[in-house]
Amino acid sequence: MTWRATILTLYPEMFPGPLGVSLAGRALNEGVWSLDTVQIRDFATDRHRSVDDTPAGGGAGMVMRADVLAAAVDHVLERRPDAPLLAMSPRGAPLEQGFVRELAAGPGVSILCGRFEGIDERLFEARPIVPVSVGDYVLSGGEPAALVLLDACVRLLPGVMGAPSSGEEESFESGLLEYPHYTRPIEWEGRRIPEVLRSGDHAKIAAWRQAKAADETRLRRPDLIARHGDARRPPPSGAQREKNKDE
Repeated sequence: MTWRATILTLYPEMFPGPLGVSLAGRALNEGVWSLDTVQIRDFATDRHRSVDDTPAGGGAGMVMRADVLAAAVDHVLERRPDAPLLAMSPRGAPLEQGFVRELAAGPGVSILCGRFEGIDERLFEARPIVPVSVGDYVLSGGEPAALVLLDACVRLLPGVMGAPSSGEEESFESGLLEYPHYTRPIEWEGRRIPEVLRSGDHAKIAAWRQAKAADETRLRRPDLIARHGDARRPPPSGAQREKNKDE
């Protein structure tokens, strides 16, 4: 079944954007996933096709109207009742790999992209929308954040990455950052690839990678250690297969 993404936006021309090239673009062309956009402005009712108004209580900027957005949202919910409806917002829960895997395993996702100062809060009270944040910073709109979320999901779809195990040992999959990577040449500017990676000993390599992942996480992201504990990764898939052969 094709994994479907529907984007509610004022700027449909921003899609598929970078998702139209590389692995995601090839998968899009092959029908592994599909993308369609809904122009929010089409649901405005005045002759100016207004989607925003001044904030209640005063203040700078404009706020997206609940009535216009609700009409667009209801249109999408009627067409895609099985897909979760997200809104990209700095007020949402941080996007994490576990949630990405849940989305990738489902039928697809619908994403509402906000603009201006934000969205009338009554929309979130009246419709089943899950706010999601891609980080503690502010973007010009929800579209770049939606591209991030879609890229994270699409790469996990069956057949998109070269090998099914390609995503198993990456950052955040087990609560840790990924271990350091190396490739040829063996020596570059006086720096050599660690000898253990050239040993051919899969068990030692797996142990080294697990230790380095924990060390990197403690150094660069102590918040992940606090959240998940000083966990160790499971042995890489190749090493696990070697172990199983010996048992």
